[in-house]
Amino acid sequence: MSARVLLILGLGCLPALGTPMLHAEDTAMTGFLNRVHKGADGKAAKYVVFVPKDYDAEGDKTYPVIVFLHGKGECVGGKPPVEVGIGPAIKKQQDTFPFITAFPRARREWDAGTLDADRALAILDEVQKEFRTDPKRVYLTGLSLGGGGTWSLAAKYPERWAAIAPICGFINPRPTTEDCRAIAEKIKGIPCWCFHGEADRAVLVEQSRGMMKALWAAGGHPNYTEYPGVEHNSWDQAYATPELYEWLLKHQLK
Repeated sequence: MSARVLLILGLGCLPALGTPMLHAEDTAMTGFLNRVHKGADGKAAKYVVFVPKDYDAEGDKTYPVIVFLHGKGECVGGKPPVEVGIGPAIKKQQDTFPFITAFPRARREWDAGTLDADRALAILDEVQKEFRTDPKRVYLTGLSLGGGGTWSLAAKYPERWAAIAPICGFINPRPTTEDCRAIAEKIKGIPCWCFHGEADRAVLVEQSRGMMKALWAAGGHPNYTEYPGVEHNSWDQAYATPELYEWLLKHQLK
């Protein structure tokens, strides 16, 4: 199915991924690795990090990093975050995927300032300390609940992200022009590629359309892909888009 592109664009069912064991940290250095984050309060939080096949801990090469924020169905008690969204897309190209990718897990939400969001940022810091990452190439993406978290964390910490890719992101039940404008003013300098299904009934497409209009009005230059007839699951097509990863790699923090 071809995508219909709204506004002004710069550009255009994957197999399930097996569930990794999450009981202990892995000793391997590449692939999908299990990790445990221990917070300041002493509580442990399991997460997964994907490390590219060509990773060399002793070499000079540094690697770009993606933080993936899952949807509501993958919160604690639901499906593992690696089974939905970018995880299956990585699995399909595991031998060549160039990004270290962090998969934090939320208990209930990703809004900036919440325990879940703070934990995700702490996990990012942990991944950057453990692996040879490029601090100028850190990217944020998420779907549905995580798409909303992408907007929220980008607005709260715009200096952290070289580019963002929110997918069918939820801002609030009935976002006003002012709501979108307030976010857009904070993130207008961040390269953004947004995706949404035109027939989405879980998160109405007007949420992304409103953000795109606000970003253009604020002086930003976002990319926007809207899939005709597609309902809530627009992420399978979005994360299967090779140009998305090529586009991410074109951007870095100044």
